[in-house]
Amino acid sequence: MAAPKKGRGSSGGQGRPGRALALILIAMVALTGGMFLSGHTTPRLGIDLAGGTSITLKAKSQPGKPDAINQTNMDTAVSIIERRVNGLGVSEAEVQTQGRDNIIVNIPKGTNSKQAREQVGTTAQLYFRPVLTVTAGQATPTDTASPSASGSAKPSASPSDKETASGSKATPSAGATTQGRAVTGALTKDTSPSPSASASGTPKASVSPSASVDPATAELQKRFAALDCSTKAGRAKAGANAKPTDTTIACSSEGDAKYVLGPAEVSGTDVDSAKATIDQQRGMWIVQMDFTDKGSKKFQQITSKLSQQQSPMNQFAIALDGEVVSAPQVNETLSGSAEISGSFTQQSAQDLANVLSYGALPLSFDEDTVTTVTAALGGEQLQAGLIAGAIGLALVVIYLVAYYRGLALIALLSLLVSGILTYTLMSLLGPAIGFALNLPAVCGAIVAIGITADSFIVYFERIRDEIRDGRTLRPAVERAWPRARRTILVSDFVSFLAAAVLFIVTVGKVQGFAFTLGLTTLLDVVVVFLFTKPVMTLMARTKFFSGGHPWSGLDPKRLGAKPPLRRTRRVNAPTDPKEA
Repeated sequence: MAAPKKGRGSSGGQGRPGRALALILIAMVALTGGMFLSGHTTPRLGIDLAGGTSITLKAKSQPGKPDAINQTNMDTAVSIIERRVNGLGVSEAEVQTQGRDNIIVNIPKGTNSKQAREQVGTTAQLYFRPVLTVTAGQATPTDTASPSASGSAKPSASPSDKETASGSKATPSAGATTQGRAVTGALTKDTSPSPSASASGTPKASVSPSASVDPATAELQKRFAALDCSTKAGRAKAGANAKPTDTTIACSSEGDAKYVLGPAEVSGTDVDSAKATIDQQRGMWIVQMDFTDKGSKKFQQITSKLSQQQSPMNQFAIALDGEVVSAPQVNETLSGSAEISGSFTQQSAQDLANVLSYGALPLSFDEDTVTTVTAALGGEQLQAGLIAGAIGLALVVIYLVAYYRGLALIALLSLLVSGILTYTLMSLLGPAIGFALNLPAVCGAIVAIGITADSFIVYFERIRDEIRDGRTLRPAVERAWPRARRTILVSDFVSFLAAAVLFIVTVGKVQGFAFTLGLTTLLDVVVVFLFTKPVMTLMARTKFFSGGHPWSGLDPKRLGAKPPLRRTRRVNAPTDPKEA
């Protein structure tokens, strides 16, 4: 008696189908509840369905690098821009080259699309430069009075000036001159930053106020005095065409400060990773950076020199696209990793970390065109795709009803459960991993209908084969399951493997098709094991199915069943005629 019980339990738990049904019901309720509680009741849509922004970036020539615009650098730029945009949580962003010197960036409509556009436009190389001078961002009148004899101005009251340890964001308040010298007097008297300044960023000192100034320094003084960082045009022109080895001028990204910066000591390629985190002790957002081995040595050298300088020359500026995104103070020698602290919000800290992680591009770009993409064309294609899917589903239903009759009810319920699980997961995966539903993904979901229906047909045919062999329904359901299970698992494994390979070797929208196909294939296994099989076990106990009703799809007469199998005792034929 023990052997049959063990065999029944090993057949997939058919003796307790209620447990499997309860499990999948709990999963459906949990996913549906999570979808409504999170407020994401619909899947995120890609740019072809929701519309968005298309940006064309044009690579520009760099001084001293006439051959910089090549296929290798363009491909590298595409990879970095794609990681930068998707690092903001903007999924399904398309980044691809067009022609020799253009990059097309398609950003779908969403909560972070505006922020992504701002960072896509910020595509120049990233440099760490020592700060020589810093002052308020407005243009300096030519008749500005010279500073006092001490050459020192009143420090600004910025809270970040009080930061110690690894540095803080130094952004002066408008109208005030930061720690150090007023810029015009500093350039014309004893702290003129010449282009041949030392690597530490310390400007050459003049012997007397009447000492002559070389033409390059005079031109830098003139440009710095006339620089107005309060306008976007002024910020764009600051430091234009400056080489990494040049002393240059720059504006803060907010436009409230302008800088004289020394030659670049560390480049963005020397940053290994950066992340925004909150300092629990101080209750403030900070940015933590890790450098490569080569970058760590460079950073150690520059911070060793800067930590011995007076403010503002103990600051290093993080310059991206000619703008200073942060200018932390250095109070000690740093290496390997560093921390930038200051008046950060969560968003500004994450933006800076994203820039540091993905900001080093091999080329500089101009934003050539920006166009808004409507979802009209994608909406029409989606409507056509849904109509095709509905027609396909209707044909599947007609076939199931005509051929399997009552079994079609089990198949339709299984398709409904699969559809609910797919929809809720797609809605939750949008905010969770940035999944966005595009047209190829919709095609993947439609293809999955056939894969799921195929699993039901395999199981139903195995049951019908057992009935043809003369078994009653309940034993037929249990004996058919192991054979059907192996076939279903092999079929789904092949489909999932194809989807995984397609997802790995492709890019862009095709990945959406592969992801949806893989997801629905996994759900097919879940539905067949936890819903279709248990429901079939329960239905086999009803009179409609077990009695072989003509509309049940399991009528033994219609299936051409053999006579019931009966065990007969084998009797040896007598050898002696007398015994017969």
